[in-house]
Amino acid sequence: MTLAQKGRWITLVALVSLAAVYVRALAFTPVERLQGLAQKIFYLHVPAAIWTEAAMILVGLASIFYLFLRDARLDRFAEASAEVGTVFATIVLTTGPIWGKPIWGTWWTWDARLTSTLLLFFLYVGYLLVRGAVRDPGLRARYAAVLGICGMCLVPFIHLSVFLFRTLHPQPIILKPSAPSLPSSMLATWLYSLAAFTLLYVGFVTQRYALSLGREVHGGERPGHV
Repeated sequence: MTLAQKGRWITLVALVSLAAVYVRALAFTPVERLQGLAQKIFYLHVPAAIWTEAAMILVGLASIFYLFLRDARLDRFAEASAEVGTVFATIVLTTGPIWGKPIWGTWWTWDARLTSTLLLFFLYVGYLLVRGAVRDPGLRARYAAVLGICGMCLVPFIHLSVFLFRTLHPQPIILKPSAPSLPSSMLATWLYSLAAFTLLYVGFVTQRYALSLGREVHGGERPGHV
């Protein structure tokens, strides 16, 4: 089985798992007392947000090691992770307003968490534009690495923004020093969703890495040796 085939199977399992999560979320988890059915978006929005940030952290770490080691595998992984992170960021910025409208009464507000997440999305897009605009593979990898490291540095600010500023966005109810503020049924469903998104990330990145590797083999590009 090739790397791309493995990625497709992982992605398929992830999508089936995610569908099962939402069957569970709609049928078996309780309806939140204040937010109603809109709260069900939580099981999609929050795992996507976590992997939006985690993907950029992995881009940044791979970029740091690439600048020292000049290993083309690190550059390929960073590119793959950035593309998947862009998809997840799009999910976050789409589901957030849908969830927020019935709760806050507005589709968008220039809240610190929302604004910094939008900035992260623009960094993802900028990263991909740099990779498409610079033809020299070595130079492209280095420019992209610098941008990836900048994106990684933004992630802690995004997470801490709800503590540093007065925001409409609620503070974390799971990723916090104390115990999660969720009933056990909601927490279990969320954990299943996070596992599904983790598989989805692995499946997408594996496929994208295999595609990049195939292009490099046929095109003769070796950014790690330039």
